Order: sequence, then structure tokens, then C-alpha cells
Amino acid sequence: MFGRKKKTEVDEEATSFFGDENENSDQVDGDFGDGAVAGDGADEDFGDESDETQGPYDFADIDSEDPTVGRDGQRLDLGSVLVPMPPGGQLQVEMAPDGSPQAVHLVTEHGRVTVAAYAAPKSPGQWREVVSELAQSLRDDNSPVSIENGPWGRELVAETAAMDLRFIGVDGPRWMVRCVVAGPSGSTAAGTQLVAIARDILRDTVVNRGTEPHPVRTPLPVVLPQALAEQLASAHEQQMIAQQQAAAQQQVEQQQAAAQQQVDQQAAAQQEAPAQPAPPQRRGESGSAMQQLGQ
Repeated sequence: MFGRKKKTEVDEEATSFFGDENENSDQVDGDFGDGAVAGDGADEDFGDESDETQGPYDFADIDSEDPTVGRDGQRLDLGSVLVPMPPGGQLQVEMAPDGSPQAVHLVTEHGRVTVAAYAAPKSPGQWREVVSELAQSLRDDNSPVSIENGPWGRELVAETAAMDLRFIGVDGPRWMVRCVVAGPSGSTAAGTQLVAIARDILRDTVVNRGTEPHPVRTPLPVVLPQALAEQLASAHEQQMIAQQQAAAQQQVEQQQAAAQQQVDQQAAAQQEAPAQPAPPQRRGESGSAMQQLGQ
């Protein structure tokens, strides 16, 4: 089976990629993610590992010569992460101001799943700190939050004015992967199809940390496949051309409107101006010519 770790044997059969799962749980390495989040009122241990837990994998632990070959299909190579595409899913690329890809979202009919990798220290525990900070930040925005036990440990669930969210994190060797599940009200609750999809994606995700040094918590770079990058570049160019044409057309329309307004104002001023009386006939000092002849 492609995508399995060299060091870990999973005896159970993998569940169908997006099949119905009663527990809807994701896998995580049992050494990571246990313990309660400080300040959230949860004191129970979140370190129980699910038997269904498999990935996310480290790039060095992939058996297959082709890491894009996943458990149930092809993985999309995004540089720092290789993620499987959900059936019927679509890509949504978020660009940074400098034009580089900032995030890649997997959009499904149920909601959106975003997987991103971050640099982390050699010792585990970064997700524990991050989830606590995320919870506090959401509370500061008056969003209800709760901590739930998932296959990788703690998961943060929140309700915001725009959407419901679920954050799933996994600590790995010098990396941390975070999965953000976003959807309409009720879609990120335990047992929903969207959460099952997100966990299945994480189970078959590969993290490629690379050898370059990165400060802790720095997002690992996202690199788009060449075909996708060319497609986005072409679409961006067409969008820029369309925006320039629209701006030019708007400028012409504004100039025409200003000229017409000036004409209308001149016409209105002429209509409102009072009629000027005819100038009086000029007379000589001794009267008109007829009067002079009659004298």
C-alpha cells in the first residue's frame, strides 16, 4: 500500500477515502498532542490514539518512489505538503500581495479544507501552544469555542459570524501541520461529512519539511505545480487586462457624463437669463432727421 510509514505497520484495512465513518476521527502520532489546553477549562487527557490513525507522513518515511501516489489516488504536490484531492473537490488558491501562493484550499460541497505546514522545533508540543493561542484569540472576538478529543489529540471547534471552524493539528519531526475546516453552521461538528473528509485528507497527507532552516512557526513555502501555476498566471493576466479595460471604459463614461453635464448647465443658464430690452434709438442734438426737415 502506498503512503505508509516504513517504521509503522498498520494492520487494519484503510477506510474508503471519503466513505461514511461513524467515528469520523483522524490519526495522529500518539506521542504528540496530549494534555489539556491551558485556560480552556479542559483537564482531561487528549492523548488517546485512534487505531485508524495513519498519516500525516514525513516525506522521508514514504515507501513509494513516487510520493504523489496516495492511498486512494494522486496527491497534489504543493511543495511543503502533498495532499489528496477529495472526489468532486476543487482548488482555490489564495495569493499573497506579492503574487506568490499563500494558501491552497480544497473546496467541497460541504465546505472548505485547508492543510498547511509550519516549521517547528525538534521537541513536540508546538500544536499545544498554537491551539491555546487560537482559542484565546477567538474568545477575544466573542466566538464560542470548545476543545474536543480527536484521533491526533485536541481539536479546536469555534463558531464565528461568518462560518463554523474546526482546527486540527499534528506535531511531526521539525514540522507541525494544521488543518482548518470551514463551513456553514453545523458543518464542522463531530460526525459531519466535512470533518470526515478533512480527517481522511490528513490521513494521507505528506509533509516535506526540506533541509533549509526556517524560524519556528514560519509557514513552510507553498509551491504550485507548473501546470496550475501557468493556468493561474494566465487567468491573472486576463483578469488584469479586463480590469484595465473596465477602468478605461469607466474613465470614458465619466468624461462623457461630465461633458454632458456642462452642456446641460449652459442650456439651463441660457433659459434662466432675462430678456434684454432693445437699445433706444439714438437721436441727434436737434432731434431726428424728419423733425429737422419739417422745421
